[in-house]
Amino acid sequence: MPLTPIPKKILARQHEITADFTRLVHTHVDDLAAGRATEALEIRDFASQLCIHPTHLSNTLKLTTGEAPCAIYERKLVAVSKELLRNPQQSVAAVATQLTYDPSNFTKFFKRFVGITPRQYREEVWAAQHSSVL
Repeated sequence: MPLTPIPKKILARQHEITADFTRLVHTHVDDLAAGRATEALEIRDFASQLCIHPTHLSNTLKLTTGEAPCAIYERKLVAVSKELLRNPQQSVAAVATQLTYDPSNFTKFFKRFVGITPRQYREEVWAAQHSSVL
């Protein structure tokens, strides 16, 4: 049985949804980091902003990127977390709160994705900075 090709219009829309979702996630996480947002959005909130059903969002992202929406969201959160943790003036608890996490849950989240705790990450960054200075 021959496969029916997907119309270009549908493919274009899938990529548009993916690009819009990625932009919304990056903007939202940057807003959290800058203190412009005080509550973390959920995937259904992003879907609502895009005027689509959360299941459609999930299916579309899996087709276009091979990843679930939460993976994209979590990757951005980890990247911003690392950036914020590089600032020694801000405690790990303050970073957690800024990203709307309870400090212990933030530590679990960070360790699950990075493999080390936020404090260990900070110590590694500090050691790397001091070894490059010497």
